[in-house]
Amino acid sequence: MINNTSKDLEQLLIKKWDSGWNLINQDEKEKAFHFSEGYKRFLDEGKTERESVKAIIKLAKDKGFISLNKTIKEKHRIFPGQKFYYEYKNSSIVLFVIGKEDLTGGMNIIGSHVDAPRLDLKPNPLYEEQEMAFFKTHYYGGVKKYQWTTIPLSLHGVVVLKSGKKIDINIGEKDSDPVFYISDLLPHLAKEQMEKKMGEGITGEGLNIIVGSIPYKDEEIKEPIKLNILKLLYEAYGIIEEDFASAEIEVVPAYKARDVGFDRSMVVAYGQDDRICAYTSLHAILNIENPKRTAVALITDKEEVGSQGNTGMQSAFFENVIAELVELTMEEPSEIMVKRTMANSRVLSADVNAGFDPNFPDTHDKRNAAYLGRGVVLTKYTGARGKSGSNDASAEYIGEIRKIFNDNNVIWQMGELGKVDQGGGGTIAYILANYGMDVVDCGPPLFSMHAPMELSSKLDLYMAYKGYKAFYNSK
Repeated sequence: MINNTSKDLEQLLIKKWDSGWNLINQDEKEKAFHFSEGYKRFLDEGKTERESVKAIIKLAKDKGFISLNKTIKEKHRIFPGQKFYYEYKNSSIVLFVIGKEDLTGGMNIIGSHVDAPRLDLKPNPLYEEQEMAFFKTHYYGGVKKYQWTTIPLSLHGVVVLKSGKKIDINIGEKDSDPVFYISDLLPHLAKEQMEKKMGEGITGEGLNIIVGSIPYKDEEIKEPIKLNILKLLYEAYGIIEEDFASAEIEVVPAYKARDVGFDRSMVVAYGQDDRICAYTSLHAILNIENPKRTAVALITDKEEVGSQGNTGMQSAFFENVIAELVELTMEEPSEIMVKRTMANSRVLSADVNAGFDPNFPDTHDKRNAAYLGRGVVLTKYTGARGKSGSNDASAEYIGEIRKIFNDNNVIWQMGELGKVDQGGGGTIAYILANYGMDVVDCGPPLFSMHAPMELSSKLDLYMAYKGYKAFYNSK
């Protein structure tokens, strides 16, 4: 028998999921706000996966990380305590802090991604129509197409010229830069458009970006505005029209990350899915020393389109670099050592969840939803309709992570991605689980996920960092 008062019983037996702001003191609140300042700078500097990887390398070098690419090439031995980054094809990166224990005992891995929904220029994008010049695009990832109209847009990426020279493109971020624009119908003339379903009001082929309207002054030219745009591109970058065939140019919102609310408790920015997890896991690994198990920040590309491609998690690039580590750390390396290293590893699949939005209450089961401001979210399963495509973490592993978080004063919550049969989504969790690793999804909740501007809580951001750091330091 339990001889307690009702209040004692309530405190002992019932879990109250409260706002994290009620659970922290002023000092920790100030730490969360300070941490968000660096996060906003990171988001502004890295609006594409390539730019994010560059920013990550700079931060890693400042903390004493060295290139594993070079170490592999020169065949140097690797020892506990050393810190490395491995850049892969400019779009994915892995950071390592080598642990005291043998690699075959497994690693502590946090896996996130830095690609985000956007528009990509088509291979032959430039055309002229009715005294306007446009770029044609193909959207990348899951987007609501109508959200990309009537907002300022910027161009980011690379162009490989006919000569083989690579040119970096970043237009629309500086105050002195022009921006770009996709038009929409005025409501006075949109009767037919507004009678369509939301997903049909703007079509994929209708996401054409306005890039100019001044013609080249020669009446014999058939497309004078197109020619004038090409002239400007050639003068600025040496680009000719054929060079678009070997270009990788992304169209993203030309907005800066900003604080939200009178209390400045939230951040609105582009690409927080999933750069919020990349940034927090990065800073977690930058701030650990001599862990028992090797700590790994795995930051990938292509998650928003299914993790295909040679820079996505479905490729062998991560397994290959682990094989290289085994080669440089073991006296008698073998294939079975690589398999043991992978199978014995533990993973936090660091990706965001959908926060419960009071403006759209019917999409979630309130008792199992994630809430902004209640801390980092453990998501036992993702997938859709009957957990299809889900990793579905085990009770034992969630128990381990729960204990790590509780022991380190990490504010956390459980959350599903919407109601049963409402929809669903996926992460890289199931791919890493294929190696036999224990994996659970873990990241902050967002509002307006996949929109041009997404909303996060500074408390959840900071708790993700604390949770990831505690995980790296765990046995």
